[in-house]
Amino acid sequence: MTNPLLSDWDTPFDMPPFGAITDEDFEPAFDAALADARTHLAAIADAPEAPTFANTIEALEQADALLSKVLGVFYNVAGADSTPAREALQRVFSPKLAAYSAEVSMNPKLFARVEALWLARDDLALSEEQARVLMLTRRGFVRAGALLQGDARDRYKAVQERLAVLGTDFMQNLLADERNWHMEITGDDLDGLPDFVLDAARAAGVEKGAQGPVVTLSRSLITPFLQFSPRRDLRKTAYQAYTARGANGGDTDNRAIATETLALRQERANLLGYDDFAQFKLETEMAGHPDRVRDLLMEVWAPAKAAALADAATMTDMLHADGHNGELEPWDWHFYAERRRQLEHDLDEAELKPYLQLDRMIEAAFSVANRLFGLEFAPLDVALYHDDARAWDVTRNGKHMAVFVGDYFARGAKRSGAWCSAMRSQQKQAGDIRPIVVNVCNFAKAEAGKPALLSWDDARTLFHEFGHALHQMLSNVTYESISGTSVARDFVELPSQLYEHWLEVPEVLGEFATHADTGATMPKDMLDRLLAAATHDMGFSTVEFVASALVDLTFHEGTAPEDPMQAQAEVLEAIGMPRAIRMRHATPHFAHVFAGDGYSSGYYSYMWSEVMDADAFEAFLEAGDPFHADTAALLEKHILSAGGSVEAEDLYRAFRGRLPGVEALLKGRGLVDG
Repeated sequence: MTNPLLSDWDTPFDMPPFGAITDEDFEPAFDAALADARTHLAAIADAPEAPTFANTIEALEQADALLSKVLGVFYNVAGADSTPAREALQRVFSPKLAAYSAEVSMNPKLFARVEALWLARDDLALSEEQARVLMLTRRGFVRAGALLQGDARDRYKAVQERLAVLGTDFMQNLLADERNWHMEITGDDLDGLPDFVLDAARAAGVEKGAQGPVVTLSRSLITPFLQFSPRRDLRKTAYQAYTARGANGGDTDNRAIATETLALRQERANLLGYDDFAQFKLETEMAGHPDRVRDLLMEVWAPAKAAALADAATMTDMLHADGHNGELEPWDWHFYAERRRQLEHDLDEAELKPYLQLDRMIEAAFSVANRLFGLEFAPLDVALYHDDARAWDVTRNGKHMAVFVGDYFARGAKRSGAWCSAMRSQQKQAGDIRPIVVNVCNFAKAEAGKPALLSWDDARTLFHEFGHALHQMLSNVTYESISGTSVARDFVELPSQLYEHWLEVPEVLGEFATHADTGATMPKDMLDRLLAAATHDMGFSTVEFVASALVDLTFHEGTAPEDPMQAQAEVLEAIGMPRAIRMRHATPHFAHVFAGDGYSSGYYSYMWSEVMDADAFEAFLEAGDPFHADTAALLEKHILSAGGSVEAEDLYRAFRGRLPGVEALLKGRGLVDG
């Protein structure tokens, strides 16, 4: 029987035939695709003809097409709907992929062909895009060890394989801790919880096979529980379980993994001739050097800390007024911050949430994309990997642009957080290939028959991830290696964070924020109060983020710490971390940094991009219209469609005419007057 992952897909828009794919298909498909890639690479390396851009660089772009096809399905499914079989396959695949990557970068004949083209680049009559791909290909080889020899080459390969295993283990340990904990709530445990929290807790109880409502470690459930439960003891239990993920001892403890990972990253950087991993990692980012990152973070830290301490003082008074002695604790913060929002902005999450229906917020994201870029979205009736996932055909002027898949609800088999990925990326080299883009979120699922309701943060997350999706959908380049979100890490968050701004446009909320029961539009006074509260508790959110980014940066500068937990504590003490706030991601569950090295020494990139997104939205405001057509066209041309075809800094300058300062970020977060 033909393996469905290896065959041509006779499906709408060449979607993966999920109805025919089983877990048993993945490993043989992976092995066959890996062998196919190796065959293509050997043919390129051993070709008797002199190297040309076509027979070397373009051939490399397509060499692992089948492998990308198989893995595009597998890793999307494994992250969003894990099973023991899929987790086992991840542990098998990760070292094999690391070994394959090393085989490519350390193939001397292959690199010799790339190097010959690089040295002759001025005589090749390359287009700008081709010149960029050649530079990136050559740089990728060098940064992956192509110039290493002998023992250094062998050691580098071993380090990379071990890092791949550690990253997989870290994520699977974290998922296990999240999956295996829940707290049943009954009787007076339920006091003070709004209906939407109770509905989500009951739905979680069904998913966990419990007899009643439960609190899980899904952020979309534990956060509103911490906001509304007057039971300080239960808040403490839930909060401590959430912050203990990855640090509970036993087989799922991630602390030793973090230690080994940091040591191996330092060794990797040293093998390549860098003083430390931060210098290696940041060399290719917009920031360029750790000092520029630290300068940005510290410029934001001082006003954020001041705001957070002022808020903490206010909430401590509220705590004491409730009859609790002592200090404000981390498990108190969300509860009193929510009460402050009610008092200061007359805004109650329980009153607000019925106006933020998931389906209506999806419609809002689609509507904004239509008004800005002319995109239209039609539901697709296709088989997907889970019943909760749904798909849309994305078109413009009748032309197919992409398939968009949304998978929005939390479940035990899904890793935490929210992300955008592509099962297939846009390219033109192998034909007009349009992408299959996936947004995965972890929103609380309502009881059967009730609409799913979002918090304001959830709605922002939905818009954020859809901004990433637009970066993929509107990509218009020839080569897959520079397609869509294949850009500098501290630039990749610009489209996503920029898109969040449209959620706050009054006419968007005025149309799509409708009540789940009555269908009524959000009252104008509530809308005004909501927007006025946009920077509520911003000291807290900025402090927890910047602290995490500073710890990440410090971990990768200089000598790797022998005890990352001690190093984390020292960083927090040095910056004067407010006692009632914890890092957004403590080391044992800092998946951005340790479940792979995508954001390692790069967690700061959200804030680096925010400097740009605040300024980029100003371009629309300066034009007098958040949907200004000419500005939207410039945004698409210079950022959303360009992928990595040009240096990120040059792309932003082309859009805005200059690079921004930090002032717009501080103003947007309400940390300075303006």
